Amino acid sequence: MSANEKAKAKGEQVKGTVKKEAGRAVGNESKTAEGRAEKSKGDLREAKEKAKDAFKD
Repeated sequence: MSANEKAKAKGEQVKGTVKKEAGRAVGNESKTAEGRAEKSKGDLREAKEKAKDAFKD
């Protein structure tokens, strides 16, 4: 996994989790959903990079 893509994936995951929890804390369902979507995007990016690494060998 390239370091740049790995960093992007982790950043999206963390940012999404923070948004989700902040939205939940203030009762803003829109922010909560936004955070879940962003975290999922990071999870997918990470999975894509892992798959690419698996087929490199």
